[in-house]
Amino acid sequence: MSAVLLVLLLLPLVGAAVVGAMARREDLDRAAKILGLALSVVSLVLVIVLWAGFRTGPGTPRFQAELSAEWIPAFGTRFALGLDGIALTMIALLAVLVPIVLWFAWSEKLPAGRTGAGFTALMLSTQGVLVGVFAATDVFLFYVLFEAMLIPMYFLIGRFGGPRRQYAAVKFFLYSFLGGLIMLASVIGLFVASDTRLGQGTFDWAALQGMAAQLPLSTQIPLFLGFFAAFAIKAPLVPFHTWLPDAGAEAPIAGGVILLGLLDKVGTFGFLRYNLPLFPAASRELAPLLLTLAVIGVVYGSLLAAVQTDMKRFVAYTSIAHFGFIALGIFAFSSQSIAGSALYMVNHGISTAMLFLVVGLLIRRGGTASMTEYGGVGRIAPLLAGMFLIAGLSTIALPGTNSFISEFLVLLGSFPREPVFSVIATVGIVFAALYMLWVFQRVMTGPLRGSAVVGDGPGAASAAVMEPDADDPSARNLTARFGDLTRGEVAVLTPLVALILVLGFFPGPVLEVLEPAVSATMAEVGVADPVTPNGVAR
Repeated sequence: MSAVLLVLLLLPLVGAAVVGAMARREDLDRAAKILGLALSVVSLVLVIVLWAGFRTGPGTPRFQAELSAEWIPAFGTRFALGLDGIALTMIALLAVLVPIVLWFAWSEKLPAGRTGAGFTALMLSTQGVLVGVFAATDVFLFYVLFEAMLIPMYFLIGRFGGPRRQYAAVKFFLYSFLGGLIMLASVIGLFVASDTRLGQGTFDWAALQGMAAQLPLSTQIPLFLGFFAAFAIKAPLVPFHTWLPDAGAEAPIAGGVILLGLLDKVGTFGFLRYNLPLFPAASRELAPLLLTLAVIGVVYGSLLAAVQTDMKRFVAYTSIAHFGFIALGIFAFSSQSIAGSALYMVNHGISTAMLFLVVGLLIRRGGTASMTEYGGVGRIAPLLAGMFLIAGLSTIALPGTNSFISEFLVLLGSFPREPVFSVIATVGIVFAALYMLWVFQRVMTGPLRGSAVVGDGPGAASAAVMEPDADDPSARNLTARFGDLTRGEVAVLTPLVALILVLGFFPGPVLEVLEPAVSATMAEVGVADPVTPNGVAR
């Protein structure tokens, strides 16, 4: 299985190099896109193989499919990879989303001078680096890959994004790079501490976990904060979030799906993999502050989402609210809440991916992300409206959709230990229902409104309100000009719809994979599950 993991890491990186070389010739653009899509499908097959071989029974090791090779002996660092359940689910989410977004981007109109092959190469590069980020079991290797993943996303935003793409790309890069530098100080601090306590400096995660957990609180807290700064920016938690609305609004739709659906999960993954196990005493000491930031994010993100008129910014602010909810589950320190947060990371990626893709399909037709340019879309594109509704209901965690069990587990696990924070977070759930249904009503229902619906582009006849009869030739012409989903677009969205429904009713297989890592994290943090009055642990 270790060989499969290595191939899964190297395949998209090698593919990116080949596709990037093909980008120099316009006549090879289509072939390059075919190759990129084929490689992403092969990566999905490899993930299925890893999933099938992953063991979840009692006594199984924390990390599986491990491999380790000497890298920089002078620094005591190795090229070491391994999978626990949380890493495997994140890599599986990545493997599902990449072929979907490459398929979606196949017919996207690109900025002048840009090629589909170049876009595909950057997407494959992002995939390969992210596999390494989630699978790294050497802390220095993780840091290197954590910083490296900024490069392809910077170019995806800066070369293929919207009108303010350069500003958004630089802001994204500077925020994340600064957070990485702060984390580097803590990485070096761990190495120095391991040299003092173990007699030899190391970056091995397992060795550092046993050593760092014994450090005094006065040492754990600054080391904890170094990692936390990088992950809070990446997540993003309020007040470290300000890069995300700009990056999400300016990123190309396919790049935004990876940014909002997966790249920001590196932050919450980092909390679970590094902050809690390496610095348990600091985690417990700082939990009230972190929970406060989490619930502020839930409420603040919800309120800001409710007042957006740009649909891409709207999706970005909903993500900020959801990440506050994920952080609540992580720092509430119960098995159910942490399992719920880990599952929420997967489900949020699916829901946000579908919502962002549907927004992209609207923009593809209307030429604008402004909600004020739309109205009554459901009357002329009912299938598109239905897909928007499914994505919205999943985002607000309607029972029967994938997100519901995640939020339920977070609240069920958090309330016995942190009732006040849990109640405040519940208010955010109410806000989510209000803002999502309001956006659906504004864009999809009511009279046909605006230049976007009639297909003339932004700015023309934006105040026009039309109430055509279904039998009126002008109404039929309007339908033809705007257009409902094509078969190809339905095919792009169908896997996400299936995942929303399947995981809504059958989350067990994913929770089973997550459970060993969740149990190990709880043991490393050293906090027992809260006990109900009848003596049963939650």
